Amino acid sequence: MDNYTIESCSLCPRNCKAKRFDRGFEKGFCGLPVLPGICRAEKHMWEEPNISGKHGSGTVFFSGCVLRCEFCQNSVISRKSCGKTVDENGLVEIFKQLEEQNVHNINLVSPTPYYPIIIKALEKYKPKIPVVCNTSGYEKVETLKALEGLIDIYLPDFKYSVSDIAEKYSQAKNYPDVALKAIKEMVRQVGAPLHDNEGMMQKGVMIRHLILPNNLENSYGVLDLIADNFSPEIYLSLMAQYFPTGNEKHEELSRKITEEEYEKISSYMLLLGLENGFVQQLESAEEGYVPEWNML
Repeated sequence: MDNYTIESCSLCPRNCKAKRFDRGFEKGFCGLPVLPGICRAEKHMWEEPNISGKHGSGTVFFSGCVLRCEFCQNSVISRKSCGKTVDENGLVEIFKQLEEQNVHNINLVSPTPYYPIIIKALEKYKPKIPVVCNTSGYEKVETLKALEGLIDIYLPDFKYSVSDIAEKYSQAKNYPDVALKAIKEMVRQVGAPLHDNEGMMQKGVMIRHLILPNNLENSYGVLDLIADNFSPEIYLSLMAQYFPTGNEKHEELSRKITEEEYEKISSYMLLLGLENGFVQQLESAEEGYVPEWNML
């Protein structure tokens, strides 16, 4: 990258070779410029207990995404460039402002299209608290390797085990294979989870999986892949927060998950010995948990 221009972008697994400028682009899947738009950068209390803790997670929400999940609860910001545009110096200032609020970590949400600027920022200033990479799981191993030593905690989704479902809901047929390889690279970089004496995560990987209505086999498959490929030490966050946003194209996604679906998947997780982590309560499936976008 030179002068905030990427001539042929291959940061994400789509490898669409788009030309991206500081505030514009030519073609490409994500339709995002090189410089990130920040839609919210504040203390956030709604992550897992070992991420948010008592003082909150210093969360930086980036605009745009490399997926197109039809059920996205943040679709207001995930499908376009919006918010305040910053360069690496602007990101450094945001990191410092959040640190001053006594948060437990700096939490980078949906950072994938902006890794070059994030790397520049973290090389200029590495926060004294853990840096969290909060991602869809749709990542290239080669791109992740450039983050080594800069990220302390990886918080990836593992959305799909079935390629056809990944294509149907997120336009990413290769998601299962891509996510598995990406998470293996994350584990290689940061190792087993480490916590401080207050139970706050300092290092490691925690995999998130969102249970979708009418898609039990997909969830069973994701849990099987995690159990088969990772140590029982791996942290897993099983999320029950799904609610329909009105953007769903498929009828099976038009309701919340049922108590029966919730019980079947959470019981299967324990049956596989995946006991480290968290199981979100059904009551979390409410629109009120979606942040307000102040666009800075």
